[in-house]
Amino acid sequence: MNDNDVIMLDGRSLTIEQIGTVAYGQPGMPQVELSPNARPAVERAAAAVQTLLARGEIAYGITTGFGAFKDRLIAAAEVEPLQRNILLSHAVGLGPLYDIPTTRAIMLIRANTLACGHSGIRPATLDLLIELLNAGIHPCIPSKGSLGASGDLAPLAHMALPLIGVGDVAYRGARMPSAQALEAAGLRPTNLAAKEGLALTNGTAVMCALGALETLRAERLSQSADIIGCLSLEALHGTTAAFDARIHALRPFPRQQECAAYLRELLAGSELTRSHDPRNVQDAYTLRCIPQVHGAVRDAIAYARWVFGIELNAVTDNPLIFIDEASGAIEVISGGNFHGEPLAIALDYLGIALAELGNIAERRVMRLVDATSNGGVLPAFLTHQGGLNSGFMITQYTAAALATENKVLAHPASVDTIPTSANVEDHVSMGVTAGIKLRQIGENVTQILAIEYLAAGQGIDFRREIMGRQTCGGRGTSAAYELLRRHVPFTSGDTLLYPYLERTQELIADGSLTAAVT
Repeated sequence: MNDNDVIMLDGRSLTIEQIGTVAYGQPGMPQVELSPNARPAVERAAAAVQTLLARGEIAYGITTGFGAFKDRLIAAAEVEPLQRNILLSHAVGLGPLYDIPTTRAIMLIRANTLACGHSGIRPATLDLLIELLNAGIHPCIPSKGSLGASGDLAPLAHMALPLIGVGDVAYRGARMPSAQALEAAGLRPTNLAAKEGLALTNGTAVMCALGALETLRAERLSQSADIIGCLSLEALHGTTAAFDARIHALRPFPRQQECAAYLRELLAGSELTRSHDPRNVQDAYTLRCIPQVHGAVRDAIAYARWVFGIELNAVTDNPLIFIDEASGAIEVISGGNFHGEPLAIALDYLGIALAELGNIAERRVMRLVDATSNGGVLPAFLTHQGGLNSGFMITQYTAAALATENKVLAHPASVDTIPTSANVEDHVSMGVTAGIKLRQIGENVTQILAIEYLAAGQGIDFRREIMGRQTCGGRGTSAAYELLRRHVPFTSGDTLLYPYLERTQELIADGSLTAAVT
């Protein structure tokens, strides 16, 4: 095993790319380990907890109850049962389970947070969480139940249950009791020590996992939208004049400029675009303003990457343990790093941006299928013998339905709040709700782009038919078109289209399109 096969968790250097690698990888590939450099800090914090217990000091969640029970003192003999109880009482999530990639991302992020050495968990307990991840023992985590403040309490309680041999897991393709899976993997459950139950459940790992994975998808969708938008421009005999660098230099949003440059690169050498025509000097906004709209989406994605890149390596539980290196003095400080507001706003912002990416793509689909809108450049609904054939007419209906659903989903969850825990926890972020909505928006945008991809390819074939020759596309758009035609044929008359739509969706979702053009 080489260094590329191991991800060392030190609480400081985990990346979004590593989240994706572990989430979508096979158990144990790459292997995840607690960094030797992080282990001493974890050990010191765990020892500090035991010191506080020996002194009989009062510390929230260690010698007191939780939430509204913060004023209830816990006897020394009941400290360990208290930690088990927090898992049992908080594991009340409902709804569909998170998929395996999301579950793996949650486990990885939580382990990295604990590796920072301010949470008080023992190295052995942290090692066990990592061993579950490497062994492919995936806790069954319901997706509903988090308010995104005091962390993602309910789902993280479900994540932690297998550590004590309770709850269900997915293992080797089957759902089973966690105790059974642990035994099969040669692992033993643990008894939680003081602070450990709270450390495992109090934090933002769920909304952070959603954000990290959806940021990766958004980056792929953004590039795919640029490519497909350029195919539509070729199909509609559009002009590249609006992508001129001089225009974008006068409104110097960096990612608008980057987008315009990428579009020029994709379309370089294209014989399908329109040269200067005094009777048709500019295109509709959905073509002319791609850099402005797609560039704004790039800004939102960049913001999300910045936010989640920080959160991956943040300490988000409560209370936190600080040890003065010179004197050895221990201080336990209660704060609010578990509050998901920075993440919730980023998730909502990204959802709004992706909804706009879907909106403009749907409008390009409309222009491809509507002969009146495209000036008769293409036949109505992209078909021969219109009337006998409906062609691509109803694909635009589906795109419109998806775009409309996104408009509802894009309403920000982060502007809402509801008090809990007897009004002690009186403002919450709704970050997981924002993340779940974002995930559905991303699915819908993938499908809208799949429709546009299919329609644009059909349009390019008609353009070549009209021109009477095998006209060359752009440097990047040619690769995208060729990929499409390797998997989906031109349709001369009505046929069953949904299998083709499913295939184009796969080409976008699995990165085949962006890989073909890169």
